[in-house]
Amino acid sequence: GALALLYFSVSKRARAGGRLRSMEAFQKLRRAIGLSVEDGKRLHVSLGNSSILGPNNASALVGLSILERAAQISLIGDRPPVATSGDGSLAILSQDTLQAAYRANNAPEQYDPDRGRLAGVTPFSYLAGIIPILPAEQVSTNLLVGYYGPEIALFCEAAERQGAFALAASESLAAQAVLYATAHELLIGEEMFAIPAYLQAGPVHQASL
Repeated sequence: GALALLYFSVSKRARAGGRLRSMEAFQKLRRAIGLSVEDGKRLHVSLGNSSILGPNNASALVGLSILERAAQISLIGDRPPVATSGDGSLAILSQDTLQAAYRANNAPEQYDPDRGRLAGVTPFSYLAGIIPILPAEQVSTNLLVGYYGPEIALFCEAAERQGAFALAASESLAAQAVLYATAHELLIGEEMFAIPAYLQAGPVHQASL
């Protein structure tokens, strides 16, 4: 498996972007991110409220890859993305991810550790911590990629009132049920792991597909 991933990572097809099937959710996501940059708005990446050391951390790891790509895209805009999490170690990883992204793009001065935040350590304290970010940080696009409970529907309703786009993906069945009705776009199952590839985060993500 590792050898196959390495082979496809360095192949011409992966470097060129490969051929990914057209998905409306990703088309809307790219459009929303582009509008955020053009309008001077902010992108919010929510990494969920599970522990990075727990069994429900797969989506959070995907979220970190998305955060790195979001930081790269935001270099041409006025407002860097903000990342929130409900676990201390995950918050530290989000800060490291942002710092690495800016260093790799020769813009270390743009790094602000406050952009990787611990919003709350319980499901409802996390929710209480991320809802105010919508108006305070002028967020227009939300990427909810993490482990949530059904309470995440309240955030999607707040985003709708704020006129902010929300794309969600979670391995939690309870979250998927409420997000189906409240998020603008919901990714189910393995579609979650395709997000970095569709955002052109690198040939490794293309090869993994």
